[in-house]
Amino acid sequence: MKEATGELNITVITVVAIAAIAAFFYAFIWPAIKNNLNRQTLCSSAYHCEGTSCSALDKDGNVVTVNCTPQDTSVK
Repeated sequence: MKEATGELNITVITVVAIAAIAAFFYAFIWPAIKNNLNRQTLCSSAYHCEGTSCSALDKDGNVVTVNCTPQDTSVK
C-alpha cells in the first residue's frame, strides 16, 4: 500500500509542476510572443515609414502607427 501511495504522490507532484509551467507560459511568455508576431505582421505590410515610425493597416482596416526597424520593412 505504501508503494501505491508513493506513486500517487509523484503523479500529483508531476501534474502540479506541469500546470505551474503551463500557467507561467500563458501568463508571461505567450503575451510577449503574440505581441512580437503582431508587430512583425504589421511591419511586413507597413507603408509611409519615417525613421522607425511606420503606418500600417490593422486587421479591421484601420491605420495604426507601429515602430519598425529597417530590417522589418525590407522584406516585401
